[in-house]
Amino acid sequence: MFCISFSANSRLKIALLLVFLAACAAPPKPPVVSCPPVIPVVPPVAPPVAPFAVSKWEMLPDWQTIDLQPTWAAFSQSCLALKNKPAWQGVCARASELIQPDNTALRAFFEDGFTPYQVFNPDGSSQGLITGYYEPKLLGNRVRTERFRYPLYAVPDDLLTVDLSEIYPQLKDLRLRGRLQGKRIVPYYKRSEIDDGKAALQGRELFWVENAVELFFLQIQGSGRIELPGGSLVKVGYAEQNGHSYISIGKKLIEMGELKVEEASMQGIKRWAEQHPEKLNALLAQNPSYVFFRELPNGLSAPLGALGVPLTEAYSIAVDPRTIPLGAPVFLSTTYPNTSEPLNRLMLAQDTGGAIKGAVRADFFWGFGEQAGVQAGRMKQSGQMWVLFPKGAEPVLDQ
Repeated sequence: MFCISFSANSRLKIALLLVFLAACAAPPKPPVVSCPPVIPVVPPVAPPVAPFAVSKWEMLPDWQTIDLQPTWAAFSQSCLALKNKPAWQGVCARASELIQPDNTALRAFFEDGFTPYQVFNPDGSSQGLITGYYEPKLLGNRVRTERFRYPLYAVPDDLLTVDLSEIYPQLKDLRLRGRLQGKRIVPYYKRSEIDDGKAALQGRELFWVENAVELFFLQIQGSGRIELPGGSLVKVGYAEQNGHSYISIGKKLIEMGELKVEEASMQGIKRWAEQHPEKLNALLAQNPSYVFFRELPNGLSAPLGALGVPLTEAYSIAVDPRTIPLGAPVFLSTTYPNTSEPLNRLMLAQDTGGAIKGAVRADFFWGFGEQAGVQAGRMKQSGQMWVLFPKGAEPVLDQ
């Protein structure tokens, strides 16, 4: 991750300042009174349901019949990142000893080495939203022309990332992004402000592309390829984000009465943009989140996910890492886009995304190209998830 370089002492001061400000905002202690206080009767609040429950292999739909060969390729990629972590050393070492295993051997490997845990939402439900993403291709250029005029930016020099986890481990999921304004840290510019030229981004353009809505969806997907005028393809991937929350423009179009629910797919939004170019900028500004990119080596077989390994087409998913550990096998039970045909598959949690929030929530990576984009754009299914934890490293559940 890219961030502004500060000394260790400066980072400590920033962290302490933030904690100090939070402490200053705490309410004062109530005064001591001589009369007995009135204790209000507060109805009990049910605690949230634990995100996991121990399951059994026979609970995983089609577990005995699914093809595990493509899963094995994706699992091998996860082990490249996890093999030195204590919880994963054993299973990754055993995996490296298997030579061209068949489905029977692979099924035995997972059953012997892992325990399946079903994932639940805080309200106790087991169903969640499963969407899709892919690696799009955009037409672009390295210089601005009349045709190519929408910039694809590298990380700004003034984007500050404050990671407090080194000092306060309990804040490991909190990353603050902003910029310095005098001696204050303020939020970084929103999408509308970046598009209006308020951010110091001149000279940070990696490429210029011809279509604003295609660039918007590239930011949602997080990676893609740029086809240059000579026909060569260049890979780009996620580098950083401006710190603002993702807002769905599809949902906004539904709220505005511009699209029906069934029309608010990626393809439907693109058609709307073609028909209403005068409204496009105002619509895109509804999502303040903005993604910055980096150029990737062309030798990569696929985009790099948040785990740092190449994704595997149709066998990698993006998850919320606050619940699902990155790199873990996840059994996904859902349906193919816009159908009731079962899609039951052992996937690998190898990526994250700004819109992927919640326990039973996943984004299915469909691969590169137009057909992958069709599947990804249509996918908005309900599904269930089971995480496979290495034996000996299972989560501790509240009793």
